[in-house]
Amino acid sequence: MNAERKSGLHVTTLAHAGRIWEAYLEFADDPHRPDSYRARLRFEAADGEEGEEPARTGVIIIEPSYEEAVQKARAFDDRQLEGFLRSVLPERE
Repeated sequence: MNAERKSGLHVTTLAHAGRIWEAYLEFADDPHRPDSYRARLRFEAADGEEGEEPARTGVIIIEPSYEEAVQKARAFDDRQLEGFLRSVLPERE
């Protein structure tokens, strides 16, 4: 397991396009906003090949506390998470 997989808080596991994906909450430090917790979602394929990069959203969660950011991420349903995943995957030909 590489260091990339060790970072982030596991949110859920979901299926999309015949693959199993792990979703993680990844916090982005912003020294200009020390009073907020900003985070993105990182998706990693469970069957990922060596060198396959995780797919990441932009910062989509901005909350005043760590707990509220985690709660918001865990409140997304599978349909919403799959939408986020689809939005960050390369287009299929």
